[in-house]
Amino acid sequence: MTSLTAVPHGRRTLRANRPGAFRALDWRVRFAALALVWGFSFLFIKVGTGAFAPFQVTFGRLLFGSVVLLAAMAVKRTRLPRSTRTWAHLMVAAFFLNALPFSLFAYSELTIPSTLAGICNATPPLWGMALSLIALSEDRPTRRRVAGLGLGFLGVLTVLGAWQGFSGLDPSGTAMALLASLSYPVGWIYLRRTLGGSTDSALSMTGTQVLLATAQLAVVTPLFTTVPTSYPLLPVLSVVALGALGTGFAMLLQYTLVTEVGPTTAQMVTYFIPVIATLAGVTLLGESLAWTTPVGALIVLAGAALTQTHPRPR
Repeated sequence: MTSLTAVPHGRRTLRANRPGAFRALDWRVRFAALALVWGFSFLFIKVGTGAFAPFQVTFGRLLFGSVVLLAAMAVKRTRLPRSTRTWAHLMVAAFFLNALPFSLFAYSELTIPSTLAGICNATPPLWGMALSLIALSEDRPTRRRVAGLGLGFLGVLTVLGAWQGFSGLDPSGTAMALLASLSYPVGWIYLRRTLGGSTDSALSMTGTQVLLATAQLAVVTPLFTTVPTSYPLLPVLSVVALGALGTGFAMLLQYTLVTEVGPTTAQMVTYFIPVIATLAGVTLLGESLAWTTPVGALIVLAGAALTQTHPRPR
């Protein structure tokens, strides 16, 4: 749910480190597992914030995600980056790709349904398209991509029921979910600009990035929260699953997909996440679903898909 990938995949790419344990499974099985885990992440957030503060949920998520990634690095005997410059850039990337969006999504689900948060998570391609027109000179707009951008934001307005005055939706919670989605392409573009030619492995970069995000939340969380007085089993398990599965395990799956079938196919998982998040929220949490939600979500996904099309080279 995350960021689709913390490794830029433009003209320059980082050296991939393929966790071989997953590659015995067909890539379609791993693709489905990744969509399922990321789709259920919004349910885990909703359950976790029912007992813990949003910053505590985010800290737990990053902590357990770090444990999984560092364990994978130990098994693969992968070292952390040695360059101070790399650590500095990853500190910034950790903020925009992990600490900030994870915290914003956790806060947003205090007042909005997990289904709406999951649909907002499908908008990063739209934000990325808009930002790339400004920040990446090599990403030239085409009529199809610009049309996709407009279509996607029309879908967002449909989901929110703009013609009804956004009735029934919390403006601040919705804004935080959309800002969280905007944070992802900001982080991607930053990484592409600064570390696109790095020789460190993808696993090393990701493990370091999530570790730095954990450190950021370790500083922030005690300043804005108090120690919980109780630890209900279901919210605790939700936070553990959110971190170990939705962050650590999912990122390992993601990189096997990127290295095996390429980023274009791997990023298609983004379009299945809101569907799973909606099904989980409605069936397991009993969240209501207006007709504007699925219709708007389909329009968003169609627009996002159009923004990812590129003209064939001559």
